[in-house]
Amino acid sequence: MKHFKALATVAALVATPLAAQTPGVSDDEIRIGGAHDLSGIFAPFSVPAVAAARAYFDEVNANGGVHGRQINYIVEDHGYQVPKAAQAANKLINRDQVFAMLLNLGTPHNLAMFQMMEPQGVPNVSPITAARQMIEPPAPWKFAGTSSYFDAILATTDYMIENEGTRKVCLMILPTDFGKEIEAAVHELANEGKIELGAESAHKPDESDFTGALGRVKESGCDTVGMALGISQMINAIATARKLGMDDVKFMLSSAGFHTVVAKGLAQQGVMDGVYAGSGWQDLEARLDQPEVAEWVASYKDATGEDYPGTGALLGHSGAVIMVEALKAAGPDLTRENFIAAMETLDFPDPIAGTRVDFSAEDHTAADEVFVSRIEDGSWVLVQTLE
Repeated sequence: MKHFKALATVAALVATPLAAQTPGVSDDEIRIGGAHDLSGIFAPFSVPAVAAARAYFDEVNANGGVHGRQINYIVEDHGYQVPKAAQAANKLINRDQVFAMLLNLGTPHNLAMFQMMEPQGVPNVSPITAARQMIEPPAPWKFAGTSSYFDAILATTDYMIENEGTRKVCLMILPTDFGKEIEAAVHELANEGKIELGAESAHKPDESDFTGALGRVKESGCDTVGMALGISQMINAIATARKLGMDDVKFMLSSAGFHTVVAKGLAQQGVMDGVYAGSGWQDLEARLDQPEVAEWVASYKDATGEDYPGTGALLGHSGAVIMVEALKAAGPDLTRENFIAAMETLDFPDPIAGTRVDFSAEDHTAADEVFVSRIEDGSWVLVQTLE
């Protein structure tokens, strides 16, 4: 295992210009940008992620910052709208001159922002999306936080074939790059003959009536539905299915549905089982007896006044820790080049996410594990871990 003290030598290995010439870096500040959904269908991820990241940065800043510099996390709301995401990136990169981007939410939104990040080599760290495009095609400035939607859905579907009797899968998705990742994984398994495909329906981000689509699922005879919708949409659609008497249909979610809000929201609707998810991190609730997790939950409550951190906060904390450790390792003469070199040396356990952060020059994904979980009585329960 590589230690953070050793990582501090990375800066000495990379020839760098003066820090004053690096965008977003001054003698006393490092500006980091984040384009989030603070008001749209994935706000349950972004709002707590921002709160947790800022709480961690506040703690770091109170202890002197990183190499004497305070971290300034500048956040813009895109409301899960791609044009607004592009506007946010333009402001953050070209006007605010941020050093790097952290925790940007949304697959199509990140892809739109890449058009501005790529020419300047702006590091994109731990985006809140698990699309393969976050690291494919490879680029020095791309760093993903977890295993991809594609890999996680492949693993989850295999688990359900072997353990839950899944034979025929229908799809209900947002027809975006996010939804297409889930679609691609299910189609690959169908092409391999492992499952049969049923009805496939595309939905709008503001759609709220899923009765017709669920009727087509029932007519198709699907035993499982692969779902890639907004948070409230997933709760609504699954609860509607149960009200329509579709008690034997199972629902399979990506990491975009692996959220405390989904488990609790479905419980409020009387749905206590039959929902599965494949994700790149572990749920917090089942690990509250672990000292490091309990300590962080308490500190989050103190810092934010929130009753419980939840999934978005977990991701925000994880991304913020990665950012700080790389900034430390890059040394005082900070440039994007030596920051990227430092990122590629990080290797440490993340007890809050329940993963291991392990980057290299060949692997720009922080954590490669896939965790398959299911809802039981209002909580996510881990059923399988794949390396």
